[in-house]
Order: sequence, then structure tokens, then C-alpha cells
Amino acid sequence: MKLSPGKQKGLEAVSDARGIIAAAAMDQRGALRTPLAKARGIKPEEVSDREMSEFKSAVTRVLSPYASAILLDPEWGLEAAKLRDKNCGLLLAYEKSGYDNTQPGRRPDLLPLISARRLKEMGADAVKVLLYYTPEEDTAINDAKHAFIERIGAECAAVDIPFFLEFVGYDPAGGDEKGFEFAKKKPEIVARSMAEFSKDRYLVDVLKVEIPVNLAFAEGAKSFTGPKAYTKKEALEHYRRAAECAGRPFIYLSAGVSNEQFTESLRWAAEAGIKFSGVLCGRATWKDGIPVYAKGGVEALENWLEKDGIANIKAVNECLNAATPWYAFYGAHSAAEVAS
Repeated sequence: MKLSPGKQKGLEAVSDARGIIAAAAMDQRGALRTPLAKARGIKPEEVSDREMSEFKSAVTRVLSPYASAILLDPEWGLEAAKLRDKNCGLLLAYEKSGYDNTQPGRRPDLLPLISARRLKEMGADAVKVLLYYTPEEDTAINDAKHAFIERIGAECAAVDIPFFLEFVGYDPAGGDEKGFEFAKKKPEIVARSMAEFSKDRYLVDVLKVEIPVNLAFAEGAKSFTGPKAYTKKEALEHYRRAAECAGRPFIYLSAGVSNEQFTESLRWAAEAGIKFSGVLCGRATWKDGIPVYAKGGVEALENWLEKDGIANIKAVNECLNAATPWYAFYGAHSAAEVAS
């Protein structure tokens, strides 16, 4: 498979010298505003635009020298984008935060004043879209989501920019996605979702995927709390089966777990022999800085990031020694080999 010049250039821009995507995620909106409000004892709508931008800017300024790229949003992240390290690429989010809760199926929507072209004009090296998705959902709902992703893929192809698709599983019946019952279903949901969006019709360039198991329910994990959903042997096989479903390079997302659990998950991926191409890691790196900022302001946050935030991102980066360059997925030895 060959990539267009723009897609090849964009993927190189968000990768390190090894061709690994060691990216930080700071595009959270509701997932930042809500815990920040809680830490301050106020309502989410009382968190100001300035505070949202200031937090993102501090994280970007301190952590981007340790990342191959940073993911930001065009709502509060553009000032932060200007502060990133000169060697750090830029991904910009295209979707609205959250999902439409006025109808069933966690349907997505895009920012109304944004397009793939506009994101590229803002300096993005790649476009990212988050989709809540499960193969267990109603067929008509999923068909609408498939068409939605087809449109975005075509739009990104038209302006020649890489398309990163993040999909997050859920329970259509409303069950707890962090609970035991969902943990048993998760490997199948992740694997089937990876197979679906690897299809050529979607024009996705990189899959941003969940760890296919929840280590809180994996026997033998340091993160294990019980009960047991799978043995370690079974968990490693779930990693392998999901990876076999990938028809595109894929990277892992941290999904809001602790840094310790995420890095352990990456070590298990390495032990399973998975050819993942990196990470796009957000809250596992910086979420413990939220109460620090809420109580002490931006200077306190920057001090925390300089110590704990950098330690967290370095711990993730160490796990990427086992990662495989994204271009190797295409049987190439360099990014230039996959350019058309």
C-alpha cells in the first residue's frame, strides 16, 4: 500500500526518529472541565475558557519535549499548540466533546465551524476523530456511524492529511464500562471494531484503540483487583487476537486509567509480541495535576508537571522500546518507502 505525499508527511511529523508515535493527548474538554470543577467545588460551566486554555498550555509547554506529537482541540488548545516543542507534531480533534444524549446509540457530531481543511490550515499534521462504537449496537445506528466515518475519511483524503480514528467501546444496555461484566466482553468489542475500521472504505490511516483487556480483572496483573475475567495467558491471547484484526497501523490509548495501569498494559502488549506503533496517552500522564492546578494555579501545576508529569511520560516512553514503526505495517523500512 502506498500513501499520498501529504499523509506520509503528516505521519512522519507525528512520529519520532524511529517511526514510533509517542504522542500526548490534551484534547479533553468535558473530561477536563468536570474534574477541574469538582476539585474547585464549582459547577463545570463555571470553569472559564482562560482556565481551560491555561491548563492545556502548561501541559503542552512542559510535556511536549518528551512527545513526538500532541493532540489538542481547536476550542481551547490553539494557544497551547503555539507553545509545543519544535520537534513535536500536532494532531487536532474534529469531533464535539462527548456524544448526542438526546437519542440512543451515543451518536457523534463534529465541531460546526471546523473542517479537515480548516484543521490543516490551523497547522494540524493529522486529524483525530473519537467515535463511541460497539458491534453490539443496533444495526441501523452502526450503519449511520459507518457512513459518518466514511465521510470524514473522504474529507481527509481530499485535503491530503492523515486520519486517526479513535473508537471507544460501550454497553448499549447502559452497563458500567469499567466493571467486571464489560471486561469480559471488551476483547471481542475491541477486536471486531479494529476489523471494521481497518476496511479500505473508511480511509483511516491510524487506529487509536483501547487496550483489549482490563487489567483490573486480569489474574497476575499488578493492577488486578478482582474478580477474575481472564488469566494472564488468556489476556495475552486477547491482545494477539485483536492485533490480528488490524488492517492499519494502530496505537493504544490510555482511556483515563492510572499511569501505573497503562504502562503495565503496554508491558503486557510487549510480552504478547504485539506490533503496535505507539500511544496517544492523555490523562494517565497529567490527570493528577488537576487538583494541583485547582488549588495552586498554573505555577503549581507547572512545578508538578516538571516532576511527576515528566516522570509519567518517560515511564510510558520506556514501554515504547517494544513498539514497531508505523511504516513497518506496510512492509517498509522507512516512511519514504510508503510514499506514492
